Amino acid sequence: MKIAFMGTPDFAVPVLKGIIEAGHEVGCVITQPDKAKNRGKKVQFTPVKELAVANGIEVLQPEKIKNSQETVGFLRNYEPDIIVVVAYGQIIQKEVLELPKFGCINVHASLLPKLRGASPIQHAILQGEERTGVTIMQMGAGLDTGDMLCKAETMVGMKNCQQLHDELAQLGADLLIETLPKIEAGTITPERQDDAFSTYAGMIAKQDGKIDFEKTPVEIERQIRAFDPWPGAYCQYGGGQMKIWRAECLNQHSDAENGTIVDVSDEGIDICCGGSILRATEIQLPGKKRVDIRSYLRGNKIEKNTLLG
Repeated sequence: MKIAFMGTPDFAVPVLKGIIEAGHEVGCVITQPDKAKNRGKKVQFTPVKELAVANGIEVLQPEKIKNSQETVGFLRNYEPDIIVVVAYGQIIQKEVLELPKFGCINVHASLLPKLRGASPIQHAILQGEERTGVTIMQMGAGLDTGDMLCKAETMVGMKNCQQLHDELAQLGADLLIETLPKIEAGTITPERQDDAFSTYAGMIAKQDGKIDFEKTPVEIERQIRAFDPWPGAYCQYGGGQMKIWRAECLNQHSDAENGTIVDVSDEGIDICCGGSILRATEIQLPGKKRVDIRSYLRGNKIEKNTLLG
């Protein structure tokens, strides 16, 4: 098939790679503009652009695709059979959605209609979902509301966001490669989404990582996994910020004030929250690396009865 690909972050890379390796013709890649990152403010290619350039594929980076007649003109001249969209990051106008023979399809990281929106992976963990997955849908004017073409599932388990992200990205790539020939052959029957079962996963902000110790250990442990690697789950310790990267829930009651460190050992830092105990086993202090508690305590001290903010 002749394919135009639209995507930006790491999640989209395995899908584009799979399309290339399967032998499809990729006439262009449309991705977000390059941005300056890190302290040096060096301009970096998007992950999708890096792969496209390495494979000699034409790259287009409109500031706003809805205002870019150059991009629309390129697509019209190329005449793709289908446009594949994976975490592109912009709303795509009707003119582009209706341009290809088979329309635009999207690889979305949830089992639609659950978790429509920008952060389905994080919210699957936050909400304690047992299973999640990817859905390939026909794109329409709404936000992740198009007809579903196929799905693939996986267990959430105790995975953190990065682990689940990587698994779903590959799952989506494999599913797409299986699905493209079926779309071309017309052997897929689209299924409408039932809006009554829809949920929304909004954007994650840095402040969402702030730990509220009034919540239960289960809720906080999910928050820690959901926000690894970004923005991280954090609290105030002494005069600075402490991030907690790994923790476990202890089936122990505590009458201490929520947020209080009730015990410190090589096994972890035991913190009262929601009337029970959360044991932090991997932390990070400002300017330091992530480290397990046993290693941290070799050259540092954490005081019992400290109240975390």
